[in-house]
Amino acid sequence: MSSHPQHLSPPSAAYIHIPFCRRRCYYCDFPVSIVGDRVMGEQSGTIVEYVAQLCQEITTSSASSTRLNTVFFGGGTPSLLAANQVKEILATLNRQFGIASNAEISMEIDPGTFSLEQLQGYAQAGVNRISFGVQAFQDDLLKRCGRSHNVADIFASVELIRQVGIPNFSLDLISGLPYQTLQQWQYSLETAISLAPQHISCYDLVLESVTAFGKQYQPGETPLPDDETTAAMYRLAQQTLTQAGYQHYEISNYAKPGYQCRHNRVYWQNQSYYGFGMGAASYTHRQRFTRPRTRQAYYDWVSQGCKIDEPPLSETDRLLETLMLGLRLAEGVDLANLTQQFGEAILKPLWTCLQPYYHQGWVEATSQTGEILTHLNSIPLQGKIRLQDPQGFLFSNTILADIFNQF
Repeated sequence: MSSHPQHLSPPSAAYIHIPFCRRRCYYCDFPVSIVGDRVMGEQSGTIVEYVAQLCQEITTSSASSTRLNTVFFGGGTPSLLAANQVKEILATLNRQFGIASNAEISMEIDPGTFSLEQLQGYAQAGVNRISFGVQAFQDDLLKRCGRSHNVADIFASVELIRQVGIPNFSLDLISGLPYQTLQQWQYSLETAISLAPQHISCYDLVLESVTAFGKQYQPGETPLPDDETTAAMYRLAQQTLTQAGYQHYEISNYAKPGYQCRHNRVYWQNQSYYGFGMGAASYTHRQRFTRPRTRQAYYDWVSQGCKIDEPPLSETDRLLETLMLGLRLAEGVDLANLTQQFGEAILKPLWTCLQPYYHQGWVEATSQTGEILTHLNSIPLQGKIRLQDPQGFLFSNTILADIFNQF
């Protein structure tokens, strides 16, 4: 173990927010800027200005002796950037922090938003992992979501990824969409598997009140699938993907052995990370900070010197975040690390809360060697606690709500 607790170590991960989209999807509440179908890369003054401001923010940050092991371009639609712009951002990060030679450099891309030449440029700039926003394999569902691509675009785009030879790509799928059936979900899962990505993410639709879907639909009401169907979709994904050789390593994520997303693990292990760009969140020096969510407010903040003035998180907040994030992982939370950070006194109230779920089979305790511990009357000091897959994961919100109430 390092001499620093993980949350106090200098970050070795950076998230880069690229806010531009052709249109806003009906389920999206991310900070994005809509640029239409024709605007891309260096032909867009808006995008050129944003990249300059983003690089200015990175340059203003305190340099660190810890190199970056992961960089993640999220959005928005980062594939609306030209390859040279991605190269410029990575060069700025490298000057400021250094990027490790074996770093995982991920980029979210959308089908139909990039060319072979563009993808080759991204790979030459250092991008070695693609996160591919597919969402569904039915044209009618894609249209209902407000997506700008169709199913044909998905297959054409995967072919380009293969031609470029990017060694690691992930597909995103969404369950619980309006009018989506269990049969359609099964078809999407099987089609995703047939494309042989190294990683698949399956997200359940979340209705945010500010989105088009949030204004149009009520949770649990038709045309949204009912709770029973969405639970069946979750179990079907778990069964179908694990049988196809994907490890279910996090509530929503599946990977072939050796291909877990290193960047996202930083979040789930509650380690520190940089965030750069409009609306991006960072976690450094025990401070969580979210940048302004509109372009002009973000530019004003950059011009004023990128000041971060947030109080450090309390010990209780850090404990709750460590549990909430760590229990998303299949391996769960390491009890020795937990007591090292927060003291043994937290174990008794934690067990008070988890014990009913443990006896129900939704929570499991494992030894240091990974064996499941049965007939426990108290929480062990070593080993891990984790949510059972799939039932514990399915009811994770219930379990976590109880933990929050307990502390």
